[in-house]
Amino acid sequence: MRAESNGTGRRILCVFPRYTSSFGTFEHSYPLTDGVCAFMPPQGLLLLAAYLPEDWQVKFVDENLRRATKEEFDWAEAVFVSGMHIQRQQMNDICRRAHEFDLPVALGGPSVSACPDYYPSFDYLHVGELGDATNQLFEILSRDVSRPEAQVVLTTKDRVPMTEFPIPAYELADVKKYMLGSIQYSSGCPYECEFCDIPGLYGRNPRIKSPEQIIAELDRLRECGMTDTVYFVDDNFIGNRKAAMDLLPHLIEWQKKTGYVVRLACEATLNIAKRPEILKKMREAYFITIFCGIETPDPDALKAMHKDHNMMVPILEGVRTINSYGMEVVSGIIMGLDTDKANTADALLDFVEESRIPLLTINLLQALPKTPLWDRLEREGRLIEDDGRDSNVNFLLPYDDVVASWKHAMSVAYEPEKVFARFQYQCDHTYPHRLKMPVPDEMKTWRNIRRGLIMMRNIFWKVGVLGDYKRVFWKFAMGRIKQGDLEGLIGCTLIAHHLITFARAASSGETNASNYSIRLREASVPAE
Repeated sequence: MRAESNGTGRRILCVFPRYTSSFGTFEHSYPLTDGVCAFMPPQGLLLLAAYLPEDWQVKFVDENLRRATKEEFDWAEAVFVSGMHIQRQQMNDICRRAHEFDLPVALGGPSVSACPDYYPSFDYLHVGELGDATNQLFEILSRDVSRPEAQVVLTTKDRVPMTEFPIPAYELADVKKYMLGSIQYSSGCPYECEFCDIPGLYGRNPRIKSPEQIIAELDRLRECGMTDTVYFVDDNFIGNRKAAMDLLPHLIEWQKKTGYVVRLACEATLNIAKRPEILKKMREAYFITIFCGIETPDPDALKAMHKDHNMMVPILEGVRTINSYGMEVVSGIIMGLDTDKANTADALLDFVEESRIPLLTINLLQALPKTPLWDRLEREGRLIEDDGRDSNVNFLLPYDDVVASWKHAMSVAYEPEKVFARFQYQCDHTYPHRLKMPVPDEMKTWRNIRRGLIMMRNIFWKVGVLGDYKRVFWKFAMGRIKQGDLEGLIGCTLIAHHLITFARAASSGETNASNYSIRLREASVPAE
């Protein structure tokens, strides 16, 4: 589906802002690869590009790969931008540069949808999802591409059904330069975790695409060159369990048809461990990773944040259950909760040791607009407007103590010996439960062999020779080599190196303690 045209074609430049360095961008892994430069293609702008009227021209630039050029701004008649809170300053910078060419700039996405007042410099604010506001924006620009005298705010009231979404314009993105492919299956989440803005932004009744749409998108990603892992960026893959069960047989059939070239990953609540019928089919569909927002191993804290569903099964038991289906668990963890105590960091480290989860995104609590947490802290007078802090929350414990605990947790959890020990556990107890598939003919190419050799060379040189934890690495590497598991060696080391490098920067105070904080440890980008 595309928006209707009135016969006036336009030239639109879609620019996605650079991410501030954070735990989840994996930038320290890129030098070990064969040319990966960014994490995932941005869904929002690529969807918008595909929805533009057919006679409109579009160019797409992801500034995580390269900066938009003067020639591209010269070519454009209008600029579209999208992003999250952590990209706020970079979005303002794109706006400033576009205005130097006297171009109108429209901003959409989750950040502006939650906080329109953050962006006074933009000409058009698109608040909400794809829908009537999008069509209004196109209508305005089709009539006039001069900058409006005052900011125009367009708010979606009638959303385009997800079953009518076009395939995102993956062909505009150089997908081979991304670490993962991305695909959206649903929007919204039925739960109301206190800290989460998803229900406030997208609703509690998950809306979904049809299985046929998902298969078509996977086919398009493959046509564009994505042959590794595709990540379902949904807020909760099992937000609608019946829909997930309907989709999985289609994914299984697609994997059989294409030779299991692509691996799948997703986000889901931990109570998926109580659904063996879903886990079984996910294994058959070749899901290899599930991100679970565990948040904390403290039951009192889970109850306080309204995440009781994490206690439907004992957390460690849930992790082991997921592992038994061949899927590695990645976890979100939050520090700075009202229920935290002086020994919370030590309790968290005990949990990391017991769970054997290799990758945990340990964040300081950040109150996001459109969340019950924001509303509560606002009532209590505990929101702090200070971009120099790592959190906007006035913690119950002393701020410096909480940040010190976070740094300690990061430092200890990501000691090289501990990281590789957790990956070794996955090699021994999780990965063997995955489907045993012969290498498809499609992968037996000189290009793939060359790609693997380049990554092995980079890993052996930069980690095994130049790295300061080379002994730990070689102990792990030799075990993988003896097992003939070069894929495990490459995959684990890519992630481990990022975790170790990022954690060192975090514990020394060089990086943010929250993936949601807009505090930058670099030259700030001024708004207009």
